[in-house]
Amino acid sequence: MTTSNNSLPSQSDMACLTQAAFRLNLIYWVCMFLADCVLGYFVKIDPIESAPLKLTLFGVSALMTYVMARILIRVRGLSFPLKALLCLVMTIIAVPVYTAIDFLNLYPQSVTSDPIHSGYTLIQYVSMVFGWNCLFLAVTDNFETGQRELQLAAIREVALTSKMQALRYQVNPHFLFNTLNSIAGLIEEGATTRAERMVLSLSTFMRTTLEVDPMSDVKLSEEIALQEEYLGIERERFLDRLTFKIEMPEALQDALVPSLILQPLIENAIKHGVGAATGQVEISLTASSKSDRLVLTVENDIPLDNSDRKNPFGMGVGLRNVQERLHMRFQGNSQFSSGIIRPGRYQASIDLPFKIA
Repeated sequence: MTTSNNSLPSQSDMACLTQAAFRLNLIYWVCMFLADCVLGYFVKIDPIESAPLKLTLFGVSALMTYVMARILIRVRGLSFPLKALLCLVMTIIAVPVYTAIDFLNLYPQSVTSDPIHSGYTLIQYVSMVFGWNCLFLAVTDNFETGQRELQLAAIREVALTSKMQALRYQVNPHFLFNTLNSIAGLIEEGATTRAERMVLSLSTFMRTTLEVDPMSDVKLSEEIALQEEYLGIERERFLDRLTFKIEMPEALQDALVPSLILQPLIENAIKHGVGAATGQVEISLTASSKSDRLVLTVENDIPLDNSDRKNPFGMGVGLRNVQERLHMRFQGNSQFSSGIIRPGRYQASIDLPFKIA
């Protein structure tokens, strides 16, 4: 059986908290010293005359609370009630020391060491020390909360990266399988020149896709250039039956889009357009902008017998891939739609924030 040591402080955490304890301890007792001097003035205690004693009292107090802080750092893995109880116990132990110093007549002679005064001193010191412990306990708990949030954020980031990579890498196998089959068919037919062109295009395409970081954005011009390479490969497969056109205003060339976000749309157009039809099929890729939005649209011809339903092909793996990637990347600030826009014409559209590289 394994045990988790997430609750144990690391050396770097210990160092950070120790430094914070020292600084906070110094600031706290300097403030207490100044406050006590001001209050003493109103009860006729000379701040200058009483300063040596107060420096002794608060110096000893600072040393004791620093030790308490180190103890709280060591046991910060305990539950909050136990740490609160520990604060109370340490306060009860430390208070008599402070009261004893005061009782030994270190205050100016204008203040007599009587039981009532000692009682007031005891109450005052309990409030100061327990207040310090509560303050530092809040600091350590806040630090713990921040560390847990950072850990959760890191875990979420790793999970998101892994899922994005999985989604991105789903793109390649299906396309690679079809392309290799086409190359094999061309070789069997003796069309070695076309097969060679496909192999070279495939090599360029695969090298580019494997080099792209699935979590990064790329320029729209680079994404479209890659799709042109892909369409060139498919055109070798379908000869004269496939035509495509691309419309991208020059002003949108540097717009940022998720890498390979268009490929599933093009693949879908190939599969349900060229692959399902017997005649010529046109595929068009259009980029446009409106206000702060970028709209990418892929349209393709489909057989007329598929035009009687709004979305005859459903939401396949490729289109779901696009939808999930957009949702994770833009957290709801994007839209994806697909379906028949008129008889014999299918459209898939992406709407996302317009950002320039």
